[in-house]
Amino acid sequence: MDLFLETDDDPKTLAFVADLNKASDEQLRTPAFEKDRDIVKAMFEREDRLIVPSRRGNWLFDYHRTKDNPLGIWRRLPADQEPRSDADWETVFDLDAFCRQEGKRWIYYGAITCPFEPTLVLLILSDGGSDLLRLIEFDTAARAIVEGGFDTPTARAHASWLSRDEIAYFGSVDENSATRSGWPRVGRRLRRGQKPQDAPIYFEAGKDDVYGSAFSIDPLFWRGKPGERPIEVFFIGHEIGKVSVHLRDGKGEIRRLDLPTEIDYSINHSHILWRVKTDERFPTGSLILQGIAPFSDNLLGEPRVLFTPRDGQSIAQMALLKTWALFIVSDRMVPKFYLFDLTKADAEPEELPLPPELQTVNFRLLDADLTLGEEVLTVIGQGFLLPYSTYRLDLTGRSRKPELVLTGTAPAYFDADGMHTELLEATSEDGTKVPYHIAFPKTWTKGELPVLMYGYGGFASPLAPYYSGNNGLWLEHGGAYVQAYIRGGGELGPDWHHVAKGRGRHKAFEDFVAVARDLVRRGYTKPSRIACTGGSNGGLLTAVMLTRYPKDFGAVWTRVPVIDMSRFHVFPAGKAWMDEYGNPDVEADLEYMLGYSPLHQVKPTAEISYPPVYIESSSNDDRVHPSHARRFAKRLIEAGHRPLFHEYGSGGHGGAGDSSEQAARVAMGYSFLRQTIMSG
Repeated sequence: MDLFLETDDDPKTLAFVADLNKASDEQLRTPAFEKDRDIVKAMFEREDRLIVPSRRGNWLFDYHRTKDNPLGIWRRLPADQEPRSDADWETVFDLDAFCRQEGKRWIYYGAITCPFEPTLVLLILSDGGSDLLRLIEFDTAARAIVEGGFDTPTARAHASWLSRDEIAYFGSVDENSATRSGWPRVGRRLRRGQKPQDAPIYFEAGKDDVYGSAFSIDPLFWRGKPGERPIEVFFIGHEIGKVSVHLRDGKGEIRRLDLPTEIDYSINHSHILWRVKTDERFPTGSLILQGIAPFSDNLLGEPRVLFTPRDGQSIAQMALLKTWALFIVSDRMVPKFYLFDLTKADAEPEELPLPPELQTVNFRLLDADLTLGEEVLTVIGQGFLLPYSTYRLDLTGRSRKPELVLTGTAPAYFDADGMHTELLEATSEDGTKVPYHIAFPKTWTKGELPVLMYGYGGFASPLAPYYSGNNGLWLEHGGAYVQAYIRGGGELGPDWHHVAKGRGRHKAFEDFVAVARDLVRRGYTKPSRIACTGGSNGGLLTAVMLTRYPKDFGAVWTRVPVIDMSRFHVFPAGKAWMDEYGNPDVEADLEYMLGYSPLHQVKPTAEISYPPVYIESSSNDDRVHPSHARRFAKRLIEAGHRPLFHEYGSGGHGGAGDSSEQAARVAMGYSFLRQTIMSG
């Protein structure tokens, strides 16, 4: 079983990883690798990038990596100045210097703004890119860590401000504080100077849930009267994608809202906006608006349906502001933006015109916290070949019709002249039409086009077109990039996900290989020129392509993959995936999963020939344990195959790191592709 590979500090594990790392370094770290690495690193460190700032009080904030600060600096600019790259930005927090001072590698994961004093934040720092987080109170006015301020233990954690001097802290600081999945379940009212274990309990989820969380909406938000109570919101994640929402009522009791558990939601002081994932009460995928009255006997008002999807439509993003409900619809992968005015009793959703060239649109608040800020959005639009642009959408008044105002366009990271994209469909084994995008290089030979396919297909996570210098580098090398919108994801609505859950997981695999075969059918390429890549659940997907469909691919690059479907649940984070995949302790579930589990489907070279495979992992990945990747490599080697394997010492599940480390990961993968699907 090679279970010693599950023990990170076992001398045999360390030797195994070191030997395979040495072999992959020797093969992949070529002069071409070095050139690609330097190009990607330079893209991370560009000084002329388009900045999308967050406003806190009288300042705009931006996080930026540079050649001298590869981990990054947090910087600010007066809010009345244009956030240009050549503006006079002032450094607020130097992460590289902080790490040198601490003698430890931290990765910046954002900041939680205090709504009562926006100059105060909780910096979110990840331990080496892992899921373990430290929250440190920081004064942006003084540009210094607050002496005696909040500084939480390194753990899986999240928090929100309850007052100027108190936070709701959820942290897996001990066994009792964590759910079965290792995520925090117990929230505490934590004051400065307190240890979490000594703080009073604020809210608890169950041990068998996935997580618990809470936040407070202060009367500042709705310009309330003195003495008004804050609205306290609590929620429990029962499974990934299943949640119950609770409010503290007028008697001080925490009461659950009468809503289905399979929903996405956004809540403010007066309404809750929720999307249904089943047809329990409304058609699947519908968007529902209800009033809330936390301190009355009836917590919820009458539901109103704002949107019911047609075939191929899905909600891509939604949010409640103070006086607006916003949502973006993906209509067969084409974005549509809608506004709903909460102040008008007879309001209807109104479509906001979008520039037609945008393949993807999303939005974020300009203000880091809406409590003291305005209803001003930054809308971001982009495409595979279209650098992202930012637009200002000001919703603070009703005197003029809302419209997008262009505020900036990112510089091009590659020359897209002569390149183009197409949205196509493949037909899966059961007849389902599966959409996918393909971006073509400038020149290519019919039937010989090198193709890099990407997919995910799990946990209802939707993919959408995006602008990427890394993808552009691949296109400049003469390859095509394909993004497949397979079942298991959320691109075409909740049912697109449901059908590939559990014992329907094979449909995701059939969809992905159908796209590969469609590329061949259309005459673009041949199997030996097609590579696939994906991470996490996408790593499982691509590993299945290797073991189940080896003749359809010329190379497989699988990253931080889930590999052993019989033991994924023995690691805490894996317990949260059983709703998605099945329970290995249930015989029928296990039998089904073993039918595709990559570790159990490896066959010897005497029976089968696999395409070249490159397996990438991280030593400190605490979401998908690196033993999945290690054991897969060992099983392949024992069966006579010759996989390439590289385990990076840090980076966690997302491959985080400084600009050099992140660039090296990309360049190693591209070196593998150069030597496989581009070498023939």
